[in-house]
Order: sequence, then C-alpha cells, then structure tokens
Amino acid sequence: MKKIAIAGSTGYLGKYLVKKLAEQETESVALARSTSKLREFNGSKIEIVEAEVTRPETLVGVLDGVDTLISTVGITRQKDGLTYMDVDYQANINLLREAEKAGVRKFIYVSVLNGDKLRHLKICDAKERFVDELEQSGLEYSVIRPNGFFSDMKDFLAMAKGGKVYLFGDGTLKLNPIHGEDLANVVLDAVDQNTNEINVGGPDMLSQNDIAALALQAYSKPIKIVHLPDWIRRFILRAARTFTTSKTYGPIEFFMSTMVMDMQAPKYGKHHLEDFFNASVQK
Repeated sequence: MKKIAIAGSTGYLGKYLVKKLAEQETESVALARSTSKLREFNGSKIEIVEAEVTRPETLVGVLDGVDTLISTVGITRQKDGLTYMDVDYQANINLLREAEKAGVRKFIYVSVLNGDKLRHLKICDAKERFVDELEQSGLEYSVIRPNGFFSDMKDFLAMAKGGKVYLFGDGTLKLNPIHGEDLANVVLDAVDQNTNEINVGGPDMLSQNDIAALALQAYSKPIKIVHLPDWIRRFILRAARTFTTSKTYGPIEFFMSTMVMDMQAPKYGKHHLEDFFNASVQK
C-alpha cells in the first residue's frame, strides 16, 4: 500500500484502522488532537501528528506525500460547543481542501447507511453536504456506508440492564450492525477499489426483537420486550425538537428515525453481536 493518512484516528473505527496499518507495516500518518491516545503505536511505521481538523491552520503540510486520506471524522453527541456542521461538514471540508493542495489521489469517507434518505436530520444533513462536495472535488473517492457499529447497540444493553427493552412498532425491522475491526478491513480494501459507494453491515441479519433478546440474555434476564405505539416516538421527537437544543435532540432524532427504517446492508465480517454483548457485560 502507498502512504495512507487517517483522520479521526482515536475514535472507535479510527483505532482499528491505525492498528491494522501498524500490523501491516504500512507507511501511514495518524492525525489526532491528542497524540497521547496513540502512544502504543510509537515505534511503528505510523507517523503520529498532532492536528485539530476543525482548525485548518493545523493541517497545513500534514498530507504531503499521502496517496489516500481516510476520514472517520464525525460526532454523534455534540460537545465542546461544536455542531454537526462544524465537524461532520466543515472539518471534513478542511481535510478535503488540504488533500487537494497536497495532491492526494483518493479520499475515503465513512458516512452512514441511508444518509442520503435522512437529510432532514441535522447529523445526516451535515454528512451528506460533505459527500456532495467530495463528489464534485475531482479526487477519486469512496463513501463507506455502514449501518451502525456494535458500539451503537449499547443502547439496547442499557435498557436490558433494567430488565426490559422498549421498541417502537412490532420489532420486526432488520439490521446487521458491524464490528469496528470488520469495518476497518472494508475501508482499507477500498483504497485500491474503484467503487464510489459501499454499503456494508455485519454477518448477522437481526430483527430489533432479536437484538433486544440478545441484550437481555447477556444479562441473564427474562425476555421482556415492550412494543410502544409509533405515536409515542413521534411525540418524543416533537417535544425534543421544541424544548431542547440540537446538542440534546440530535442523537435522539437519529436513533428514533433509524429505528423505524429498514437498515439492511450487504453482510460482511466475522464478529458477532452476541459475543460483543456478552463481553461488554462481563467487563
């Protein structure tokens, strides 16, 4: 592989990407606001660079000699006063502009499954605005669209710990979330692929009822799943949008909107959600 740069290297997916590149001894650059989080990779072929993607002046020159830039940059829960437009859109624009200046060949961006159908949500609007810019940039590109990480499924575990899982509707809608290590393989395979958009999920296609049951079983709880009518979901969404800031309702509206959508994607990987739930509870 040619020289690869990772933006968002200390996040859930970013860490798996950096680990894979270190194992492969691929010449790479890991951009991080806090380089101390990547100390374990000192001595590898990973060049660790302190940079803040929301501040373009810190990116000057860091992509020189890079063939492919991979960005996992985005926020689920807003913090530090930053908005989705500040991070999911503008920070990635900052990276794109620096990539153009440095002559980077390819930009790989990790977005979300069905993001183009969810542009009415603030988080997806920011992501898709960046995708629009990427498509027009002239760079080779791939947009990776996973349908949820295993870590996103911890909301089910949080409910299961209390003995009940609450779902909207009948719980039969299916999804296949993916483990970070499996997704890292997909992303790195895309470096040499000529594919602009890749939808991907994990190896197990599960209904929401299945996921709820796995979460309850991980805690050795009886299977108690409460199915709520959809009007409650719509009421919560309206109330959240009216009475809270986007910092609060952004994650709520994303979670509640995807819970009533078909989120099936092509199967990939070897990690299973049941094992992840069991290991999370044992910790």
